[in-house]
Amino acid sequence: MPVKKKKRVTKKKRAKKKTSTVGLNAILESNLMLQHKIADLVITTKDLNSNVSELVTIFKKAGDHIKAGKYEDPMINKINDLLEQNKNLAKALTLLEDYVKSKPQPKNF
Repeated sequence: MPVKKKKRVTKKKRAKKKTSTVGLNAILESNLMLQHKIADLVITTKDLNSNVSELVTIFKKAGDHIKAGKYEDPMINKINDLLEQNKNLAKALTLLEDYVKSKPQPKNF
């Protein structure tokens, strides 16, 4: 009978090795997938950092440009032109009003 017990013990050990190998393979596979995801995350974070750095550089240059007084926007130029036109119109209307007030009124009979 001792011989049969040895066979059973060896069969149980083999079964444990198979399940532990399957579990180990699953752990290794999930670990490998996790490493790939972490690598992707590092790459995208690096890209994001470089994009933010470029954006900060652009804002700094724009701020320096504005501080230097070199800021010329076509819309601001158009608004300034409209303001000048409005001033001229206001002067013309004031002169017309003064002319109309100073002119003698005809009497209607």
